[in-house]
Amino acid sequence: MKVKENLMKYIFLLCACISILAVVIICLFIFVNGVPAIGEVGIVKFIFGTHWKPSSNEFGIFPMIVASIYVTAGAIIIGVPIGLLTAIYLAMYCPVKVYKIVKPLINLLASVPSVVYGFFCLVVVVPVIQNLTHTSGKGILTTSILLGIMILPTIISTAESSIRAVPSMYYEGALALGATKERSIMKTVVPAAKSGIMSGVILSVGRAIGETMAVVMVAGNQAIMPNSITSGVRTLTSNIVMEMGYATGMHRDALIGTAVVLFVFILLINICFSLVVRKKEK
Repeated sequence: MKVKENLMKYIFLLCACISILAVVIICLFIFVNGVPAIGEVGIVKFIFGTHWKPSSNEFGIFPMIVASIYVTAGAIIIGVPIGLLTAIYLAMYCPVKVYKIVKPLINLLASVPSVVYGFFCLVVVVPVIQNLTHTSGKGILTTSILLGIMILPTIISTAESSIRAVPSMYYEGALALGATKERSIMKTVVPAAKSGIMSGVILSVGRAIGETMAVVMVAGNQAIMPNSITSGVRTLTSNIVMEMGYATGMHRDALIGTAVVLFVFILLINICFSLVVRKKEK
């Protein structure tokens, strides 16, 4: 029995080491190839430059950084409230018969390929935005709606699990003190589950920033500074996937440098969210 336990212990350790090694190798590849390119262009010109013209050796990714921030913020504004309220309904209000129908459908959203989301948005949402704004329909607003829909399964599943994990005595105690059901949920249960909910938001932000193919289809793919929510934009991920296929030399290295900035960008966001959660818990 002890031999089996030790064997499984080492198997689990090996799996953990493989996961860590994969992350380390990816990071090394990105930084070894990308950092020299950033240094050659100049970190200020690369990050804060407003012109991306590889043919003229101009590699400024600031418009794409701004675009990534805008569409991610829009996705959070759209997706987080809807996802959280849906999770509350599933955990606290939903009848069992309805839950058996709704929950599998929500899980199915997570398995839909991103290109299908992009095609749906291109055919359904873009024409609506065109009619309402009299623009091309492809831009920040459309992309935010798309990403807001795509992050719903992550937020709903994580938030629901966190809400269900809150001890029932919290909710029952609030009711016993005279609070209404809604107040008991919003003032007692949800704050108690905030760590899990924030984890879902962090995962959703990573999904929104890292999404590529669907964004390429509806963002407009214009490497310029956006001046409105309907402006066509190009995100960091879109820039990499659109040009990596034919890029060579400095152009290719600059795209890998873009991946470095994206990696650091996501890392900083995760750190900020973690600090906010820790501050609220103190």
